[in-house]
Amino acid sequence: MAGNLEKFQSPGRGNGLRAVRSLCPGVTVFKAEPYVYTVCHGKQYRAACHHCLRRGTKLLRCSQCKFARYCDVRCQKAAWEGHKRECMCLKCVLPNIPTDSVRLVGRIIFKLLQSPDCDSEELYSLSDLQSHIKELSEEMKDGLGQLVTTLELYLKNQIQDSSQLPPGCGIIELFGKVTCNSFTISDGEMQDVAVGLYPSMSLLNHSCDPNCVIVFEGRCLLLRTVKEIPKGEELTISYIDVMMPTHQRQSQLQRQYCFTCDCHQCLSRDKAEDMLAGDEQSSKKMESSLARIKGLQYQESEEKEVLGMCKALLNSSQLPDRNIHQLKVLDCALDMCINLGLWEEALSFGLRTLQPYSLYYSNYHPVRVIQIMKVGKLQHYLGMFPEAMETLKQAFDIMKVTHGDDHSIMKDLRELLGDCASSMNAT
Repeated sequence: MAGNLEKFQSPGRGNGLRAVRSLCPGVTVFKAEPYVYTVCHGKQYRAACHHCLRRGTKLLRCSQCKFARYCDVRCQKAAWEGHKRECMCLKCVLPNIPTDSVRLVGRIIFKLLQSPDCDSEELYSLSDLQSHIKELSEEMKDGLGQLVTTLELYLKNQIQDSSQLPPGCGIIELFGKVTCNSFTISDGEMQDVAVGLYPSMSLLNHSCDPNCVIVFEGRCLLLRTVKEIPKGEELTISYIDVMMPTHQRQSQLQRQYCFTCDCHQCLSRDKAEDMLAGDEQSSKKMESSLARIKGLQYQESEEKEVLGMCKALLNSSQLPDRNIHQLKVLDCALDMCINLGLWEEALSFGLRTLQPYSLYYSNYHPVRVIQIMKVGKLQHYLGMFPEAMETLKQAFDIMKVTHGDDHSIMKDLRELLGDCASSMNAT
């Protein structure tokens, strides 16, 4: 896959990747398995297999640590080589589970001790990754120091002192590398599942209006083009969710990645007025209310209360739906309705999100296409087959570019389209 791109020195940006030939939208430029990865843990995450990352409600727990879960014995056996030392560490700290970054760095250390070589280092290796420790704020450095202490306690069962660490292994530098270079692995519905390190893909630089996107098929990372890319042009992705005002995007990029974005969208402050459209005080009130909602939305017992809060806010709001704080409340209301089986209400909220999504996410964006597909599924479930067919066809045209014909979610979409066609013919 490296025949599509090459490492080069990007002016003012350090290392980068550029196209070695002209590329059209919808090309898989690179595929990569992770150097290491670990499943996200927390009440906001649905259970997933710790090997293949498939979602499931009847996953088997590891009999030793009781933390790792697997689809079946085959997944468990396939994962054991990477889990066995981690398993002993987890047993010793239960019921306390270390953060995702602590468990990820632990896996890096065990991998370095076992088999350091990896295909995901085809263009760039773990040792090449930048930690940016010197550029981090004192607050970030203090946070990393606390993580180092947590990691030492976590690894104590397997690594008693620094002499047992891999040669030249600086733990705080590893945390810096993870902070700046790890990827959040999402499922077909763009829900976070795991966090992983793909060293070669860390060469990609950021743009708030990128020419490539990253999607995942299980653990496998797919780098896909979403624009025409002439030979020699730099390949870019967005490191963050672009549905934030310019100053917030730049603040997050500076804090986590230690650079100031100077892309056209940031310099022109494109869409900044739309994002905070409406009365300023009303927008700030919606933003503060949203913070309270987020604290409750992942608790199943609070779903009705969260939906009630969302509906009360939206009923009293004079803000346009393109205001990003209102849009996020609409999204939350949509999810709560789906969880509670309130399909008609879910559809009404979902339809209101489509136009703002098309404004903030480019034509070919995985987040946008999943939102369109979600609305199409609701229309299909409610028997609105002509409307569902139109919506799902729109999703199909975008998904061919963002995910490709072979992606598993395309199979789901084709089945939905087939069901719509059959239902329409039957009537």
